Amino acid sequence: MSLKRIPFLLIPVCIISAAGLFIACGKSPSGPKNAPTPSVLTAVASANEVALSWTRCPDEDFFSYTLYRSYVAGIAGDTLSAEKLGILTLPDVLSFNDYTLEQTTVYYALRTTNAAGLSVWSNEEVVVLGDCIVVWGENDYGQCDVPSPNSGFTAVAAGWDHSLGLRNDGSIAAWGGNEYGQCDVPSPNSGFIAVAAGNDHSLGLRSDGSIVAWGCNGNGQCDVPSPNSGFIAVSGGVDHSLGLRNDGSIVAWGCDGDGQCDVPSPNSGFTAVAGGFYHSLGLRTDGSIAAWGRNDSGQCDVPSPNSGFKAVAAGWFHSLGLRDDGSIVAWGTNYYGQCDIPDPNTGFIAVAGGGIGPWGNGHSLGLRDDGSIAAWGWNECGQCDVPSPNTGFIAVSAGGGLHSLGLRNDSSISAWGWNSDGQCDVPSPNSDFMAVAGGWAHSLGLKSNGSIVAWGYNGYGLCDVPLPNSSFIAVAAGWAHSLGLKSNGSIVAWGRNNYSQCTVPSPNSAFIAVAAGAYHSLGLKSNGSIVAWGSNDYGQCTVPSPNSGFTAVAAGVSHSLGLREE
Repeated sequence: MSLKRIPFLLIPVCIISAAGLFIACGKSPSGPKNAPTPSVLTAVASANEVALSWTRCPDEDFFSYTLYRSYVAGIAGDTLSAEKLGILTLPDVLSFNDYTLEQTTVYYALRTTNAAGLSVWSNEEVVVLGDCIVVWGENDYGQCDVPSPNSGFTAVAAGWDHSLGLRNDGSIAAWGGNEYGQCDVPSPNSGFIAVAAGNDHSLGLRSDGSIVAWGCNGNGQCDVPSPNSGFIAVSGGVDHSLGLRNDGSIVAWGCDGDGQCDVPSPNSGFTAVAGGFYHSLGLRTDGSIAAWGRNDSGQCDVPSPNSGFKAVAAGWFHSLGLRDDGSIVAWGTNYYGQCDIPDPNTGFIAVAGGGIGPWGNGHSLGLRDDGSIAAWGWNECGQCDVPSPNTGFIAVSAGGGLHSLGLRNDSSISAWGWNSDGQCDVPSPNSDFMAVAGGWAHSLGLKSNGSIVAWGYNGYGLCDVPLPNSSFIAVAAGWAHSLGLKSNGSIVAWGRNNYSQCTVPSPNSAFIAVAAGAYHSLGLKSNGSIVAWGSNDYGQCTVPSPNSGFTAVAAGVSHSLGLREE
């Protein structure tokens, strides 16, 4: 477990015994004979962060506060089972932030000590830590506004315009569109172990094996069949519901216009269920998948061999199965290539996606652990035709439009695809590169000496790297702008600035990573926060709260992603 603290003043103390007894340097053991006034401790959890605060000790003979943490109750008065977080020797320092990776119940207590060495304990505070939910995108109905406290969640589910979160205390939080009462969790809101969402209805599975359903019931999708017992899993389609019993059978109810509730025979031996738009999936113990219901796009035609599956998922008009060997099989509608998993479907270590520019057709690149690149998607300009030899690659970048870039282990760059402006013509010498980035019609390469080489379209000065061209450690390319991260933590931006995507917010310091979308930019700070600027038409620059704990950033055309340290 790692522990990080927000800055505050800690006065050094002297260790005088191996047992861990601390006495402040320069302090006399003599003093008053009465214990100090106890403080009142308050702890508020937010995801994996706990904000601790306490009342000030009013006594003039105050010596120190000592903060303890434990994972078992009864911490006050029992320091043997507790972890000491710190000794605070300033009477007006009354707060501390604890960051932990533990997803569990945590107990805190504060020990106040006076100059005579007499101590008194505060109250014991308990918090429940767990994963937080981050939601972004369309928010017309508040479906992205996670209720407070955003902590302690163990599962999520998304309906048409509402969201569900299962907390580790067995309660369900529901928010967003509530036209049919799909967010009104029935009482008692406790004892739940799983959640699922249909179009306008919600489902919760209780620990006693019963299912509770609420919301729109126009097709009976909330009328759980009798006996309502023995269920171990639940799933929601658009207007139908599925429940898996502990005997391996599936119960389906609600809209059945396309046979999505007609479970195929034998109705036994199932281990998982999934509901799509108007079709259903069931995973059997023998590793095969049964699919039934609407099949106009082949979403129920499980590819051969129908074996070796360990998980299933259903989209609106396509289906997915995960095999034991870690490969993915997809079938059904494939308008956007969503079912075209590259072969071999194993061993991937990095991916990149194109489509930054106004065409936005998109192609994808996957880097395998053997140094080869797999490419799929739109290939009109050969952006998916990886040049030979397809070996020795260590990084990939998909240009925003129609070209691709790969960095080899010999520090050279290979570029292929659309080359209207020379964006695939790597300047000589093609060596000593350590990073690559592709924009719409320009490319960037970062040299080992900290300089940036830019080539291709230069209509907005895209290839005119600002001076001094040195000390760069990272690069990113948008539709018509470029970003370079300096070793001093500042960002340099150049190119088109019609949405202020090149105007780095102040203070321009302490950045550790950069990313570029079509018309917006992202910078990750060393404190784990993300700064976003430029076009915000789709909320791509509105970082969800809390803006902390991030370790990586990425940008799509008009959306953004941040990876949190949970």
